[in-house]
Amino acid sequence: MNPTVSQLTELGCYTLAGHTEQPRDLLDEVRRAEELGLGSAFISERFNVKDAAVLTGAVGAASTTLGVATAATNHTTRHPMVTATMATTAHRLTGGRFALGLGRGIGLLNGLYGLPDVTGAQLTDAIGLLRRMWHGDLVVGHDGPSGAYPFLHQSSSFDEDIPVILCAMGERSLELSGGIADGVVLHTYFTDETLVRSVAAVRRGAERAGRDPSTVRVWSVLGTVGDHLDEELRLRKSVGRLATYLQGYGDLMVRVNQWDPAVLERFRADEVVASFPGALDANGTTEVLEHVATLLPDEWLAAAATGSPAACAERILGQFDLGADGVIAHGATPEELAPVMQAYRSIRPAGRFDDLPANPGRTANWSPTWWR
Repeated sequence: MNPTVSQLTELGCYTLAGHTEQPRDLLDEVRRAEELGLGSAFISERFNVKDAAVLTGAVGAASTTLGVATAATNHTTRHPMVTATMATTAHRLTGGRFALGLGRGIGLLNGLYGLPDVTGAQLTDAIGLLRRMWHGDLVVGHDGPSGAYPFLHQSSSFDEDIPVILCAMGERSLELSGGIADGVVLHTYFTDETLVRSVAAVRRGAERAGRDPSTVRVWSVLGTVGDHLDEELRLRKSVGRLATYLQGYGDLMVRVNQWDPAVLERFRADEVVASFPGALDANGTTEVLEHVATLLPDEWLAAAATGSPAACAERILGQFDLGADGVIAHGATPEELAPVMQAYRSIRPAGRFDDLPANPGRTANWSPTWWR
């Protein structure tokens, strides 16, 4: 990190946002993120060339100040011993900058891969096992929602304070996250009203669990598509990205945002969409995406930071007034975010975020032992 640039611990970005063929590009992205003073790098996982464990190691090795989080991997795709080992390794590699982010995955793909649907009970059980192992416990004869394990143990010398983040969308998942996680990552294309409701659900879940709601760090994920990008790229990052979400889990997106389901039905029934092979953001031509744009209401696409870099910066700052503790500028590389970050620094309130730790799973008053 440039020592003359203060770290924006309240902001993050995704590495290798979207599809990639070259995971090595992550190294330059991480270095650029630190030059800009971004606070955290979030790592999404896809079963091609985006393995979360490998990329976490790369981010940790290529950075010195960035917080690092998987957002997300799934507890069902690795044995708990493997996940626990991944996390403790990343924790020590980064000097405590790492948070393990978990999610439910996509139900359709889970079924195709022969993986079980992820339930709240499974997540609660799995996270409990991980925390016990990180703190040196010997787990014998465990038989719970996440599985039966005769023996789980890392080292009796371990006492690792590793935050856990959950990626969540629906109200029940958000409330659960507030009760069992240290941080929550929301979803792209949440309206302002949805963000407010989502933060309230997380805080409500924390209160029901007897926790201080302010100790759970809630990250807004805000699509950031400034007009300093070329038109074709903006189209792909806005129309293409939202359309791909609607392809994968449109019912959930519409329900969470309280959008009109009839619009989703028309989108799905469209001949181009219905016959399109694969994800629209990755494979759609400009012509296809221009057509898809006619199917999406302006108010749906407006749930993002768009316009000039200054307008994007204002939209990012506004997320904090709606209750977010952090904002992930989504869908853009650090280089693409550079003009927005410059504009943001000019309006960033002095002192407002000084107490936020670099680790994306911690707040100023985070306690590592609240769950015990």
